[in-house]
Amino acid sequence: MAIGSKDLAITELDTFEDERLAEELKKAKAELFNLRFQSATGQLESHGRVRQVKRDIARIYTVLRERELGIRATPVAAEPKAKKSAAKKSTENEQAEAAAETETKEA
Repeated sequence: MAIGSKDLAITELDTFEDERLAEELKKAKAELFNLRFQSATGQLESHGRVRQVKRDIARIYTVLRERELGIRATPVAAEPKAKKSAAKKSTENEQAEAAAETETKEA
């Protein structure tokens, strides 16, 4: 049974881009600092949360290192919808032009 944040499961981390992973790493480190500070002052309510955050940090580092080594694929950034439709239109125009050229060559 894995302990950690449900939003930082390994399947979720696979879908994040490197910039997003860096942001999540900063957040987790800041939270760990705050939890350690609370622990030192006696204000920490959930001691298990420290362990969860440490494991989240380790997961993020693992995914980053595996991507660096080429073990894990980096997700491809999705194009905005406006660009997709423009690219689709240009492809259709190119196909129509190619068909027209083929017809003129045959005639």
